Amino acid sequence: MAKNLVIVESPAKWKTIEKFLWPDYKVVASMWHIRDLPVKSLWIDIEWGFIPDYWINDDKQKTVNWLKKLAKESSEVWIATDEDREWEAIGWHLCSILNINPETTKRIVFHEITKKAIMHAVENPKTLDMWLVDAQQARRLLDRLVWYKVSPVLWKKIRKWLSAGRVQSVAVKLIVEKEREIQNFKPVESWKISIELTHEWKSKFKTTLSKINWKVKKIWSRSEVEKILSTLFDDITTLKESKNKKENILLSSKDIIDFKLVDSIKKDSKRSPGAPFTTSTLQQEWARKFGFWVKQTMMVAQKLYEWMDLGDWERQGLITYMRTDSVNLSDLAMDDAKKMIDSSFWKEYHNSRKFKTKSAWAQEAHEAIRPTDISRTPESLSWVLDPQQLKLYTLIWKRTLASQMSDAIVEVTTFTFSPERADNQTWVTKWEVIKFDGFMKLYIEWTDDENHDEEDDNATLPNVLVWDILPGTNLEANQGFSRPPARFTEASLVKKLEWEGIGRPSTYAPTISTIIDRGYVEKFDKRYLKPTEIAFTVTDFLEEYFKEMMQYKFTKDVEADFDKVAEKKIKFQEMLSEFWENTLKKELEHAWANAEKVIEKVWKECPKCWEDLIYRHSKAGKFIGCSWYPECDFIDQPEEEKNVLDALKLKYEWKPCPDWIEWTVVVKTGRYWPFLASSEYPKVKWIWKIKDEKEELLESILQEKWLLIDEATWEEMVLKNSRRWPFLAAKNYPAVKIAKNIPKEVWDIVNEKIAEKNAEDENKD
Repeated sequence: MAKNLVIVESPAKWKTIEKFLWPDYKVVASMWHIRDLPVKSLWIDIEWGFIPDYWINDDKQKTVNWLKKLAKESSEVWIATDEDREWEAIGWHLCSILNINPETTKRIVFHEITKKAIMHAVENPKTLDMWLVDAQQARRLLDRLVWYKVSPVLWKKIRKWLSAGRVQSVAVKLIVEKEREIQNFKPVESWKISIELTHEWKSKFKTTLSKINWKVKKIWSRSEVEKILSTLFDDITTLKESKNKKENILLSSKDIIDFKLVDSIKKDSKRSPGAPFTTSTLQQEWARKFGFWVKQTMMVAQKLYEWMDLGDWERQGLITYMRTDSVNLSDLAMDDAKKMIDSSFWKEYHNSRKFKTKSAWAQEAHEAIRPTDISRTPESLSWVLDPQQLKLYTLIWKRTLASQMSDAIVEVTTFTFSPERADNQTWVTKWEVIKFDGFMKLYIEWTDDENHDEEDDNATLPNVLVWDILPGTNLEANQGFSRPPARFTEASLVKKLEWEGIGRPSTYAPTISTIIDRGYVEKFDKRYLKPTEIAFTVTDFLEEYFKEMMQYKFTKDVEADFDKVAEKKIKFQEMLSEFWENTLKKELEHAWANAEKVIEKVWKECPKCWEDLIYRHSKAGKFIGCSWYPECDFIDQPEEEKNVLDALKLKYEWKPCPDWIEWTVVVKTGRYWPFLASSEYPKVKWIWKIKDEKEELLESILQEKWLLIDEATWEEMVLKNSRRWPFLAAKNYPAVKIAKNIPKEVWDIVNEKIAEKNAEDENKD
């Protein structure tokens, strides 16, 4: 038996780490948390200093017995969980269960799974930091207090199965407030006037009205447009009226108007690369570029962190620890980046720089997320990583390298024109040319801006001299309307949470998963976060009766208090006592005493007893019931569900059942969603999922393209769904092992048609 027992938290890491250590070291995994507060009650003694009563999780008893046996047989136990408050606490729980002293037990940490990092950690062990453990306990116990004390209020005053959370409720509040901004939004009309200028009858470019009488001119109405155009045309009634791409008014003219160049300015501007990735910026950029959810991002990043190369055991994990709020790079990483840039580009492309995070509470001792070895290019790993892993590694590799590259130099040319007939008007054309691409040769960061301007129509600007006169034609006056603010995506919500100081890197993914799983938020168009009806009700209730707890500043200050515990400035019992006595306890008493039962009225009378009908809720969903229940047992479906069912019945019912032509198809309502079944159901077991609009469109295009027949075998193909994405497979798959991806050109057609339909729906609204 090995003399040294090393305990990590993740099973994916133990084999990798064990390879780096000597034969007398055995590495095992605790499988994350092995004990916690039991689920069914509070288990915190508030009166005696907030003492928690931890229990071993039922599913971990076998693991605990195994670890105890191994610990007894070993001369020394090492704790090697990840460096974070959560994992420090796991180490402390392990010490308690294995009955070893946390003050003398060797604790090792590393930010990357490489031989060098592991050996350095073993040679420089430390002990568990109990202040970090207490900071994690403070978070766990405070969140437990909110959960177990506030949720029963919601059950009593609104409906059962609801939950409240210190971070989750504030995250829902952000989404609800955004939705109300959208609902209250009133579009503002504006106009843009532009004309096409021609230089020497070959080069054409556009210029746009910017100022009148040397003051910036914003045009808000058609009458203002007509007033301006009357200075350029003798008769504005000759202007042609039509519709632009967005179905707004477009006034145009082919008449020629002469413009004089009155000023020409060229100047250089610098663009600097972004810092290496932190947890939140990685989640944001991955979502922007590839549309993946935050939870998916962290799962893929975890695999890259724990990655094991069977061919080169000394170089294992591909990236450093992926839960970090630091933008630091080690000197070694910066030197490796310099070598890679010098060898791949010219020396002018290198510019060593250190970044400092703007966050006051970031842990600067950590490193940013970076490749453990810059020399491992994405191309060298293309044959060993799956597509998602390769995309994420490429993103991290390029961002890290770009952060150590030179600024890009952009030459900005600004032409200022004045019409010959109205010299008090200023028309402007701007054009940018990259003189030196610098970091942009490798990497360009995306933004969250949903309301960006349309792309510049100018391909390039000719060499026009001041006082040259250019003819202008194809004048256009475009009507436009301001757009409502965009709903949060997972990426933009993470950005907002970070900006407000709500949560920490390790909490963003679970917070978003929680509010979706609990039905407060749903995915709209598979990308945007939209609050459900109950989210509005719960948010308004919490805002009224738990006002202080729902403030962004309060949530931010609580995070700062956790940091103070970690920094040995305050004991966690004192912090919890302050929160309980001065905030939560008072608001609970007020809510229990004063909050009335929230009743969602239908504003109709019950057809059985003439009492008011109200909305009720069960685990199966929302339904209409009588307010005089249980005396009256009338129930009905909400109107919107009836409309959906009526539309489905009209579309699918009375068609022959695929199982037997004499039976017909009917629409049934299940616990979660409607489905198709035989008219003899449940006697006949045939059932079928109702496809959504995208699936139906996809299937019809595949049929049109003859892709539902395999060219090589003439096997009939069908559309299948996996956890990740749809794919094509043989009708009898997996018995017939034929499967392939849906071609990119098919997805392009599907996305284009859906975009067109969404645009039509917006115009109808």
